[in-house]
Amino acid sequence: MRPVFTWNLGSRSLELGKRTLVMGIINVTPDSFSDGGEHFTPESAIEHALKLHAEGADILDIGGESTRPAAKVGLQNAAVDETEELRRVLPVIAGIKKAKPDAIVSIDTYKAMVAKAAIEAGAEIVNDVSGMTWDPKMAAIVAKLRCGVTLMHARGRPDEWASLPAVPDLVTLVKRELRELSARAVIAGIKRDRIAVDPGFGFGKRGEENYPMLRRLHELHELRFPIVVGVSRKSFIGRALAANQEQPQEGDRLFGSLGAEVAAALKGAHVIRTHNVKASRDALRLADIAG
Repeated sequence: MRPVFTWNLGSRSLELGKRTLVMGIINVTPDSFSDGGEHFTPESAIEHALKLHAEGADILDIGGESTRPAAKVGLQNAAVDETEELRRVLPVIAGIKKAKPDAIVSIDTYKAMVAKAAIEAGAEIVNDVSGMTWDPKMAAIVAKLRCGVTLMHARGRPDEWASLPAVPDLVTLVKRELRELSARAVIAGIKRDRIAVDPGFGFGKRGEENYPMLRRLHELHELRFPIVVGVSRKSFIGRALAANQEQPQEGDRLFGSLGAEVAAALKGAHVIRTHNVKASRDALRLADIAG
């Protein structure tokens, strides 16, 4: 049985646990690992976001910088600086909120100033893939914004992932480091009821290390936070589906993604972050009935 939480987003709250919520991915980037360039203009991104909303997305997650493997990220050497990231995401947030004022928007960023501007433009959740470690100002800014926040676990940075050594027990490492990240957030002034955690599938985890994380996802309930999971189209899914040592391309991993998303929901995930909202919504409805 998955625990029930009330996720405080500031002006409103989300009830998590009675059903699995769906977070739709909108990448306003030319180079994301799966859909880079498909929705790079504001008009295209807004249209896609509204389509995902109509298909049943409970949250729309807007990202303006790719954190694909080998990407250069950080405040100093990032391929996308704050100005460019804001240029990409702010018109999309504004367009979504104009068309659907009640839509819940999340900003996928590790930069504090981007998070601040996005929340002021109408976003209600900061989804930080670094767990608020890549920008030292992020925790204090989020505390002042009084919005929701997703703390994701990333082992190293994208340009380091290929050289990271294997970990004997990755699940225990992720639990320990998420506990440390959430404690640091609380110390910075972010209330516990505003925090969700994400184990960060694929973010510094070798292909085979992701499967025990999926199998043991329920252990993250020990942290007493809602769990967000993003497995959609990731390489460990392609690895599991490989035939004759040939992995399917990202766009051909839908059914594998659905299998992993259903497994995550049955293991206790509260929110599933996905590219294919309608398919995921339908599969997760059945998972909720079964669970």
